Amino acid sequence: MTDSTAIPTLSAWAGGEERIAALTARFYQRVPADPVIGPVFANMDPRHAAHVASFIAEVFGGGTPYTDHGGSHSGMIARHLGRALTEAQRKRWIELMLETADEVGLPSDPEFRAAFVGYLEWGTRIAVINSQPGVAAPKGNPPMPVWGWGPPGGPYRG
Repeated sequence: MTDSTAIPTLSAWAGGEERIAALTARFYQRVPADPVIGPVFANMDPRHAAHVASFIAEVFGGGTPYTDHGGSHSGMIARHLGRALTEAQRKRWIELMLETADEVGLPSDPEFRAAFVGYLEWGTRIAVINSQPGVAAPKGNPPMPVWGWGPPGGPYRG
């Protein structure tokens, strides 16, 4: 496989950690005004958007910016424990994230968007599950998720 045909990571295709950081920064600027998910983030740490960007960049194959700064998958899970997130909040989170992805110019090719939406669906469903009353903190240190292109196998190249 030559460099011109190499399949980029989702992070690289999205524009790298900088573009993902622009996505999360804009998303979390919009969140406080949202009546459905705004209350969930009422006491959000000002660094939250940057942490989420590092997490997504790492999951999408963009190096290890999240774990390099002490983050872990178990830590991300723990942030959701006891929050009792609802299906309506999950759906709105995805809807607002997709609107923001369009706003900041994330790639719109069907292959990238299928992988991106697939990850958002999976991640938000895991967050809702882990947020329910009685769910215990993870034991040990589960590995960071790794998300790829899935069945399409790479970006649309026309």
